[in-house]
Amino acid sequence: MHIYIGADHRGFARKEALTRHLTAQGHKVIDCGAASLDPSDDYPDYAQAVARRVVTDADARGIVVCGSGAGVCIAANKVSGVRAGLALEPAQVCDATAHDHLTVLCLSADYMTRDAAVACVEAFLATPHAKEERHERRVAQITDCAPHEETRT
Repeated sequence: MHIYIGADHRGFARKEALTRHLTAQGHKVIDCGAASLDPSDDYPDYAQAVARRVVTDADARGIVVCGSGAGVCIAANKVSGVRAGLALEPAQVCDATAHDHLTVLCLSADYMTRDAAVACVEAFLATPHAKEERHERRVAQITDCAPHEETRT
């Protein structure tokens, strides 16, 4: 399995630690940036770089990190075919990965410890996508959702 990883400046240290951890375990980790700590970088660049790689690689999962985890989640989900989700604990990761067929795990650098992030990544990589009909049906419904325009007042 290929693991694509990316983070902005707030998630940079966490990305580097996760990359070292995963590489030490023998995983193939592809870093999609940031390549260095740059306080003026933008999280959508890295989240979408990871997401684009994941959708073109059938044997891949992605991990993205920013301060809250929410920004990278929103940005990654803009890439068609990606199912990105924010998780803060391993049980949540297992549910989202199994039931919702998560392909990109979004993590917070500010609201979880390094150990919690590692535990979430381990759960993400160890959990297969459930094949039960109800989960397949729901994932298909998500896939078939067409974007629509709404007017806000």
